[in-house]
Amino acid sequence: MEPETFPEELADALVDVQRLIRRRLRRQTPDPRLRGAEVELLRLVVVRPGVGISDAARELGLAANSVSTLGNRLAGAGYLVRETDPSDRRAARLLPTPAAEARLRDWRRRRAELVRRHVARLDEPDRRALQAAVPALRKLADTLHEEAEES
Repeated sequence: MEPETFPEELADALVDVQRLIRRRLRRQTPDPRLRGAEVELLRLVVVRPGVGISDAARELGLAANSVSTLGNRLAGAGYLVRETDPSDRRAARLLPTPAAEARLRDWRRRRAELVRRHVARLDEPDRRALQAAVPALRKLADTLHEEAEES
């Protein structure tokens, strides 16, 4: 791999892995099927119960009205509860339902099992290389997130 092509090849590989994981898991996922942004919002709300619409929008890099629409859809599907923020009656807070927590727990379990099976098929040097790359990939995600917050 040439140094000048590395960024594009890395980005392509990450996208391919994520897309293939998502496709494989989607086959076994119960209805309703959730779109990417819906899953991202659901994951955020499970990690930060009570997050406000504007904070969620900032965190996800989306417009507040888009997050509000996603929140309404997820509430309609029984995965989120929208409640009025007691400190600002005009704002909404999002809370996960037990169904949301169970769905994400199941999805994480199935994702980990899928990745575990396929990593086990690699030879030992490749498994070690992937394991060693995880901290650097997390730092890359952090810098991308920081840059998005600055914009």
